[in-house]
Amino acid sequence: MCLVAIAWRVHPRWPLALIANRDEAHARPSAPAGFDLDAPAVYGGRDLVQGGSWLQASGAGRLAAVTNIRGPAPATAPPDSRGWLVRDFMRGSGDAAGDLEALSPRAARCGPFNLLACDGSALYAASNHPHYAAVPVGAGLHAMSNGAFDAPWPKAVFATRVLGAWLDSPLGGIAEPEMATIEPLFTALRDTTPAPDALLPDTGVGIDLERRLSPPFVLDQVYGTRCSSVVLAGADGVLFAERRYDADGEPVATTLAWLR
Repeated sequence: MCLVAIAWRVHPRWPLALIANRDEAHARPSAPAGFDLDAPAVYGGRDLVQGGSWLQASGAGRLAAVTNIRGPAPATAPPDSRGWLVRDFMRGSGDAAGDLEALSPRAARCGPFNLLACDGSALYAASNHPHYAAVPVGAGLHAMSNGAFDAPWPKAVFATRVLGAWLDSPLGGIAEPEMATIEPLFTALRDTTPAPDALLPDTGVGIDLERRLSPPFVLDQVYGTRCSSVVLAGADGVLFAERRYDADGEPVATTLAWLR
């Protein structure tokens, strides 16, 4: 993922609500959201190169999402995939605090990452940049992109406002949402408006790339937004919806599943 907004213990119907965009090379093989054959309770997309995931959830309210931290490309590839962090947490059953403490010794083996991990009761954010740390996430609206957790990048601010406004609207209170209910979230995640130069971060990749990656939805033939996701977790189950896009930014499929 390259953009995640999450509302934690903000809404009575949805203690956890998340919207996200995954940015990746269009040529990298991946599987659409579905149940993991090796862990049937786990649902989400899968990277078919390394076998990990960017976002997965279960009906018990367990959830994990990962983003990379932007910077100059390393001289050599890290030995461990960031996607394994999501895969391994979702296949476990421990509490988030304990699982993330146990992650510390191997965190440096991954490229720079941000990780969200929810065990159904507690939500934690972890990162290995500049050093490994994991902290509980307080109630409220939060965002995770390719910088520090809750860094006020324009796309992150935009996504948290969109999610908060949807939760505050009558749509957020619908007990059994359908695609029409969450369509405004997918529409907002498709926004391709670049951020003003004055608000761009400086992550060491150059101003041209900062501009290209600044919209919520990155439209590019080589590397861009591959899918958008909406996850709503309530006491009676988890809604997981995904919309996938081609290299032209055109939607190719949308799926919605209830995890119970």
